[in-house]
Amino acid sequence: MEPRIQSKNGKSWSKETARPSLRQTQNKFSRMMNDDNQDTFRNVSRSPGLQIWTINNMQMVPVPAQAFGNFFEGDCYIVLNINENKGSGQTADIHYWIGNTSSQDEQGAAAIYTTQLDEYLGGSPVQYREVQGSESPRFRSYFKNGLIYKKGGVASGFHHVDTNVYNILRLLHVKGRKHVTATEVDVSWKSFNKGDIFLLDMGKAIVQWNGPESNRREKLKAVMLAQDIRDRERGGRAQIGVIEGGEEQSSPELMKVMTAVLGQRSGPLQEAIPDDAPDQVQKTNVKLYHVFENSGNLVVQEVATQPLTQDLLNSSDCYILDQGGSSVMVWKGKHSSKEERREALNRATGYIKAKNYPSSTTVEVMNEGGESAMFKHLFKSWREKGQTQGLGTTYSVGKIAKVDQVKFDVMELHARPELAAQQRMVDDGSGDVKVWRIEKLELAEVNPSTYGQFYGGDCYLVLYTYQISNQQQYILYMWQGRHATKDEITACAYQAVNIDNKYNGAPVQVRVVMGKEPRHFLAIFKGKLIVFEGGTGRPGVISPDSGPRLFQVRGTNELNTKATEVLARASSLNTNDVFLLKTDQMCYLWYGKGCSGDERVMGRAMSDVLSKQDKQVVMEGQEPAEFWVALGGKAPYASDKRLQREEPPHSPRLFECSNQTGRFQMTEVEDFAQSDLDEEDVMLLDTWEEIFLWVGNLANEYETKEAWNSSLEYLRSHPAGRDPDTPITFVKQGYEPPTFTGWFNAWDPHKWSGGNSYEEMKTKLSDADLSNANLNNSPGGVSGGGYRAPGGPVSSFPFSKPSASMTLSPSSSSGMYLDPQLLLNKSPSELPQGVDPTQREVYLSDLDFENLLGTKRADFQRLPKWRQNDLKKKAGLF
Repeated sequence: MEPRIQSKNGKSWSKETARPSLRQTQNKFSRMMNDDNQDTFRNVSRSPGLQIWTINNMQMVPVPAQAFGNFFEGDCYIVLNINENKGSGQTADIHYWIGNTSSQDEQGAAAIYTTQLDEYLGGSPVQYREVQGSESPRFRSYFKNGLIYKKGGVASGFHHVDTNVYNILRLLHVKGRKHVTATEVDVSWKSFNKGDIFLLDMGKAIVQWNGPESNRREKLKAVMLAQDIRDRERGGRAQIGVIEGGEEQSSPELMKVMTAVLGQRSGPLQEAIPDDAPDQVQKTNVKLYHVFENSGNLVVQEVATQPLTQDLLNSSDCYILDQGGSSVMVWKGKHSSKEERREALNRATGYIKAKNYPSSTTVEVMNEGGESAMFKHLFKSWREKGQTQGLGTTYSVGKIAKVDQVKFDVMELHARPELAAQQRMVDDGSGDVKVWRIEKLELAEVNPSTYGQFYGGDCYLVLYTYQISNQQQYILYMWQGRHATKDEITACAYQAVNIDNKYNGAPVQVRVVMGKEPRHFLAIFKGKLIVFEGGTGRPGVISPDSGPRLFQVRGTNELNTKATEVLARASSLNTNDVFLLKTDQMCYLWYGKGCSGDERVMGRAMSDVLSKQDKQVVMEGQEPAEFWVALGGKAPYASDKRLQREEPPHSPRLFECSNQTGRFQMTEVEDFAQSDLDEEDVMLLDTWEEIFLWVGNLANEYETKEAWNSSLEYLRSHPAGRDPDTPITFVKQGYEPPTFTGWFNAWDPHKWSGGNSYEEMKTKLSDADLSNANLNNSPGGVSGGGYRAPGGPVSSFPFSKPSASMTLSPSSSSGMYLDPQLLLNKSPSELPQGVDPTQREVYLSDLDFENLLGTKRADFQRLPKWRQNDLKKKAGLF
């Protein structure tokens, strides 16, 4: 269909689109629309977290979790993120990602699946179109350690493998301070330059080479990416070394490793490549268009310019909102036709072409009632209309503003799957629960009498088992304490793989970071979930007496309540919630003025779990002197009456500020938490009725001086026509007032003293000895085969292996073993002379044994024979 764009004065114009429309693509792939396709969506998990599929032969193929963040340039992907907000405010976002070299057919198929998945989830998710290299901040926020762009795609040999596979050789070019991307480049010195960072990934060893002109923040981000590759793709079993490009002589052993792979370097390195331009400047030129059909033509008619008001949107129509060409948003009224809603993505791309905008222009598609925070921020005023359908009112995670808790009949969850999708609850939490704690890097069962008690110094695995249609289903939650060691976090992930294997890959794995527990996780523990700030639940470990302890209780029923330990200071209180103050003699129940009767009931129940002492109810404003004494004295806390309101008119937003180009720039931080406050930056927190400027201790002096002007510019240029006299509060790191910290869930006042700097992380890594990484005199320690990173294409390269005719005894004192390729999937007649076909595993080195069978040799020997044979069959050794 030819789009015709019409201005308010009636003038219109149209341009033909070069690529086929979504409707044409739908016709071309009509087989995708049949009933079989619904099987794909029936396997979509409704649990909070991230799910990713790639398009393979026009079908959606799941991507394994260890490959998340890896994107092939020749492919298209669909990314579904289900977010769990306080109360009933669950949200879902669907992104389809377009690789630079993907085909038109794959792009069309991804768009179709995105539309269908949106319909399957009730039409409430926000849809995003993402183009490689121009991804939205929300998309990038899912991959905190960065995105990896890989050459090739499905057609070049796409396949998935398990973790702990080492036969890899690749060079990653790392760029970016806030949003890191790593692009696979030729394994050659010619790929290097002086300004960026490169990771030479050899499977068992990862060498980070820092360009002489790279900065500390970039180096830190690259180290975190290297550790993420090690922990997620290699199960924590790879050595990492760091070379400062300007001081290569200080790392002779690491340089030997690089030279062995890359050869001797000849000639100077390339000069630094300028970073991409910062994110788009805030656009003040916002226009709203009405989209409709007229005599078979698609007409896009201008309705209004900023500031926009909500009453411009008619429920029976569809609209396009153009934010100065930086992003295009499509709003679908709940009474618009099904055809109009299905055509939304196509209309957005047609509009972009008609306006000659770059193909990388961000596209968002949303339904009435499920608007994104960014969309609502472009309107002068916005009020929710008490919607109860779809995903419900959208709220931000962990924000202080009060949220009405929507109750639902859990018996309806199975009868109405659309309700289960909307509530993000697979059931009411009444299934079977088993909890393990990581102790000495191994699994230790937790006493059921202490289920629901989680300590910040520990990591836990929680296996939840339930039934649907008489079939067992599993969810495996990996809970990571804020103060757990890196080794414990790594062991938690590794043990999760073992449990997953035990159940043949059936469990849905959910990573739970302390303080961000999803709603279903809360439901499992029936209103008795307590999160202790530190310490351990290990038996026999006695925590020192730390004096009074304060717990913040949030929730209105057994399905959504938890208690979180906060600093026992008056400044931790919040007028919205119930707090429990536990002293040696008494347990006080403090009821804030903004809490409801249901919240008080749950607070009382939680106090019985936490303490057997006498209980005393304390109403806000009527506290006895002993209460304030236990908290170290009375002090200001988050008590603004605005916080007692049922909903804020706009969700708070956090931005990183930059003046590097001489004009005010901002990069939004999605789903923000305290950890997103960057010590090297100036951050702007917009709560709509107040602006906070948070200045990190290491912030650029120029940016700090300009911060005040930047905030005034932000208000002046805001497309919603903001009040220029909105209060602006300047906040220094370490001196945050409760009016600021109240917008962050479970604020940690000691955080700034505990974070690892780049130098500290590098010092820890410097203990690694890559000379013992068993590289086997071959690139990347390859023991046969080719490139097999998770989701990777095969790209073979030479490796050394013993002659097939040589005879080798497993008891050989030489300590030599056979190359696995001589043993895998071979008939007895094809095996080297002297090899026992029934005991092929004894001819493997310890490292190859562990890689192929997923367990240590000693642990393997303790397994029953049937289990040993099962592992050998899966590995190709039977």
